[in-house]
Amino acid sequence: MCDAKMGSPLKEDDVENFLLENSEFLENWLKKHATPELMYKIKNIDAVDSAPQFDTSARNSITSNMFKNYVDGMVRKRKRSLVQRDKLLAMNESEMFMELIRDIASELDVNVLCHKILRNVSVLTGSDRGSLFLVRGSKDNRFLVSKLFDVTENSTLEESLHTEETEIKIPLGRGIVGAVALTKETVNIKEAYEDPRFNKDIDKKTGYRTHSILCMPIQNHDNEVIGVAQIINKITGNHEFEEQDVEVFRKYLMFCGIGITNAQLFELSVQEYKRNKLLLNLARGVFEEQQNLENLVQKIMLDAQELLQCERCSVYLIDDTIDSPHYVSVRHFKDKGNGVSGSNDALIKDRTLDDIIFLKAFDFYAKDGGNIHIQSANQLSQSKNAEVARYVALHEAHLCIADLELDGRFGKGPFVDEDGFTTRSMLCMPVYNSERKITAVTLLINKQNGSPFNESDANIIEAFSIFTGLGIHNCQMYENACRLMAKQTVALEVLSFHATAGQEETERLAKSNIRNGDELKLYTYEFNDLVLSDDETLQSVICMFKESGLVQKFKIPMDVICRWTCSVKKNYRPVTYHNWRHAFNVTQTMFTMLFTGQLMPKFSDLETLAMLVASLCHDLDHRGTNNAFQVKVVSPLAMLYSTSVMEHHHFDHCIMILNSEGNNIFQSLSPAEYRQVIKQLEFCILSTDLALYFRKRGDFKKLIEKGKTDFKTQSDKDLLAAMMMTACDVAAITKPWEVQKEVAQLVANEFFEQGDVEKTQLGETPIAMMDRDKKDELPKMQVGFIDAICLPVYEMFAQINPYLKPLYAGALDNRQHWQHLDDLYREGKTEEVHRELNINDANSFSDKNTSEAEKNKNKKDKTDSKGKKNVKNLKAKDKTLAGTPKKINHGKTKVCSLL
Repeated sequence: MCDAKMGSPLKEDDVENFLLENSEFLENWLKKHATPELMYKIKNIDAVDSAPQFDTSARNSITSNMFKNYVDGMVRKRKRSLVQRDKLLAMNESEMFMELIRDIASELDVNVLCHKILRNVSVLTGSDRGSLFLVRGSKDNRFLVSKLFDVTENSTLEESLHTEETEIKIPLGRGIVGAVALTKETVNIKEAYEDPRFNKDIDKKTGYRTHSILCMPIQNHDNEVIGVAQIINKITGNHEFEEQDVEVFRKYLMFCGIGITNAQLFELSVQEYKRNKLLLNLARGVFEEQQNLENLVQKIMLDAQELLQCERCSVYLIDDTIDSPHYVSVRHFKDKGNGVSGSNDALIKDRTLDDIIFLKAFDFYAKDGGNIHIQSANQLSQSKNAEVARYVALHEAHLCIADLELDGRFGKGPFVDEDGFTTRSMLCMPVYNSERKITAVTLLINKQNGSPFNESDANIIEAFSIFTGLGIHNCQMYENACRLMAKQTVALEVLSFHATAGQEETERLAKSNIRNGDELKLYTYEFNDLVLSDDETLQSVICMFKESGLVQKFKIPMDVICRWTCSVKKNYRPVTYHNWRHAFNVTQTMFTMLFTGQLMPKFSDLETLAMLVASLCHDLDHRGTNNAFQVKVVSPLAMLYSTSVMEHHHFDHCIMILNSEGNNIFQSLSPAEYRQVIKQLEFCILSTDLALYFRKRGDFKKLIEKGKTDFKTQSDKDLLAAMMMTACDVAAITKPWEVQKEVAQLVANEFFEQGDVEKTQLGETPIAMMDRDKKDELPKMQVGFIDAICLPVYEMFAQINPYLKPLYAGALDNRQHWQHLDDLYREGKTEEVHRELNINDANSFSDKNTSEAEKNKNKKDKTDSKGKKNVKNLKAKDKTLAGTPKKINHGKTKVCSLL
């Protein structure tokens, strides 16, 4: 190859550089000269590597692949050459129609098919040219559009094809073509100028002289006119179309009608496929963007503009959703002072455009580079487009307006905005959320090709609006969730502040004179907290952590552990039994089992720390009711946790306190140690659920029977820790009888409170242990509880270590006392039972004489009037609870607490 001017060889690099600098030249050249095969190759250069492939392995239909390839533009169109004139004229009638049938069967493009038919008709009838008009529009407003115009023997499809911009529109009944479409009759005109229906202006514009015309309707299988074909100027003979020409034309058009119908159905399938594909892409995009409403609306508007090729798109968000006719909201009208009686229809009629308030309005102009404009309140109040949107929201029906000025419902034209934009046609659609409430209105203005919006556009945008409504609803829900999370964070901060012990209380504990463990009797199994004030219980906790060496080992600041201890106490509710005193006693028992019981060597220091913390926190925020009750009333806690409802709540509450400022006693731990202690803490607290105890007790028993009491493996240590949590939780059953019977009445009262709620509020009969009417069966239930839960675990611990036998001995001793009372009850000596338990009133467990423990405690003169749990206070509280059932918050009471 050589340069024409210079004569030098043209190099490949020169051509490449030229094409890079002149891309429009390449595009124009491909449009004019590229074959379908070349375009196919260009389109699929990267298809193997990057284009997504459809898996059709499960399909046997070849047509599915054909359809997929067709809609993706990957069909290699066969280059069928037109039958030569001489060959066509030499065909007999059978051969001619066989050729026509082959064309119809193989050609899916209605334009190509009709072009072939018109060209063959022109050859066979000797006409100069022909045209095809197709019926368009709704049933009430049908018209003809020129599809193929002036098709000659030698004209190409591109030369004859009319697009939306160049097509000629003819109303039915007007002109020769319109009359044929309306009457369904064939018209054979020998001299066009003599027929008043002929428009001579077309000849004047084109310079072409029309003589004879043969015009015939094209009908489908229902005899409906779907188009009109005409041929002009017979070029042979007397220049008039004869009966033979009419018959050839009629037979060809019969097949033409079949081909047009099939091709149109196929075209609708292709359009529906592409529309569904676009809507799926839209749905994917809409649900990907749910974090920002403005970004979502921008994406919606860009997709809507691309979908319908409009000049302008607007989305109006409604301030308060309007209920659909099936779900009319009365509140909206009640707020306005209207009556709420009457039917829904009456309420709808009472609404006005003023009831529709837009929260925001977004505008998108196609020529503005994709920028979104937010309308001001002043613009909204003066905008005619906003008025249309309010109208649609009010009437809950879409609007498709071909000409806004002619419509007249929204005032006189011209409809020109301040920026000079003129509104001609519009399509307005309400957007519903999943509850069928209108949340927004979509408004599309002026199609870019100048044609008005039609019902097909309305159907597309209606499907589009479904995804839009779901997207907006989800986005609003996400924003609401974010706001609620922010509120929750603030609320937690406030609660954390109020749940944390104050500085004065912390300093008082830190500066107090803390006695040693021996003096406080913290190392004994007979420990009695009833003789201690609340301040002394706090001091005892600090003593246990200090004497265990944990404060020094893990470098816990004194102010931090004091604040944490006071905060834990503050977060126990004043319920009858599962309160701070119970948590304190469980912790003291754990301390005694570790040191007096000599189980400390079985655990690491970190595990010991976790077990003591778990003991003190294991019933945080207890509500005085059990897990079954929580599930029964479908409480928020039961909805939050599927199993071990209250135990999970206790652990979460424990973590909340640790995360509060100045309460993190684990602050000096390494990240690995912190993870380990939290894991152990959770395990221990959850182990207080009796359901888990019964599952693990069998495994623990097998270990003891095998003599594996060294507990070296982690799983064995976990099993030991779980059993210790239960043993400490029910340890009140091992206390001296005078203490045990006092505590048993507290537990019984808390159980009865739950039973009272089940009776009065739930209308159910509670189980015996919670039924106040069966309070005299308390001894029997205590014996059953000791046999089923307490003795098995304490017996196993006695086998592990002789230093743990006092727990087993204490439980056996108390069983004898309860069995004796049960025997008296069976003998009918109820009064003696009441006397032993100091129950004088048949309806209460109170009104007994002041105990020796109370006398000793009053001598100390260290009473804390707010929190002290002396015997006198217990008796008074017992009487109140037993005599008058009170409403209580939901919570959990473990069965193991009935002592």
